[in-house]
Amino acid sequence: MGDLRPDFVGIEALPGDLAEAVLGQSATPETVAAFRKELKLDLPPHVRYVAWLGAFVRGDFGNSLANRRPVADLISWRFANSLLLAGVTALIAVPVAVILGILAALYRNTVFDRLISMATLSTISFPEFFVAYILIALLSVRVALFPSIANINADMTLGQKLYAICLPCLTLAMVVTAHMMRQTRAAIINILASPFIEMANLKGLRRLRVVVLHAFPNALSPVINVIALNLAYLVVGVVIVEVVFVYPGLGQLLVDSVSKRDIPVVQASGLIFAATYVMLNLLADVLSIVSNPRLRNPR
Repeated sequence: MGDLRPDFVGIEALPGDLAEAVLGQSATPETVAAFRKELKLDLPPHVRYVAWLGAFVRGDFGNSLANRRPVADLISWRFANSLLLAGVTALIAVPVAVILGILAALYRNTVFDRLISMATLSTISFPEFFVAYILIALLSVRVALFPSIANINADMTLGQKLYAICLPCLTLAMVVTAHMMRQTRAAIINILASPFIEMANLKGLRRLRVVVLHAFPNALSPVINVIALNLAYLVVGVVIVEVVFVYPGLGQLLVDSVSKRDIPVVQASGLIFAATYVMLNLLADVLSIVSNPRLRNPR
């Protein structure tokens, strides 16, 4: 059968279950027992896990214990919202990180480089929820520029959705931009010590031309790898940000389902997060090989 998944074991270890949460403390033991039997919560954990695993292999995620709706229907719209949040953040963060990384390498050890390094180190040091609350205080409470709650629905236009998710996108962008910028800077600086870069400098080429046309293309492999890893984080690591901004994404659904002890939804959400992370890591490895001639032609 294999080991039970950590999310399943974690939910099972929590006190109480869905039957007690729904019926409340005033319910009689007989009523709770009957409801638990109806939800099949009276079965041993390993039996329920094997049953869920068998249904999943057949393409059936099962039904939610909380509202009896198919789990696939619950997570499809939520996962699309999480992808929207991650995609918009990536469109902001990736170009900014690459440009700042190139400029930091171009003006290495200058005041600009030190300021950028200090700013990125500070951003990395702060947890996401702290950055989120600071942005809410500044841009939502004090200035009233963006909504503090990123509540979107299917009836909203794309422009309305983009406006609603400005603060969570800005929060995530500040965090991942710092990581990608520092990796881009380090990769370019490492390439600048190569003999062919010294030859380009001896030919009298402009510093900007050397960095952009010669150093950066040869530094693409580690840069692409760190970008793909940060994209994986954007998809699977947005749980805290979604909770702070009450964003209807898969992370928020996961937290709500854990509080309700809705095991099928928790398992499906965790499986999607894990599969997404694995696929993006695989994509990072493939793109690193494709973008590096030495890895494509090892001989």
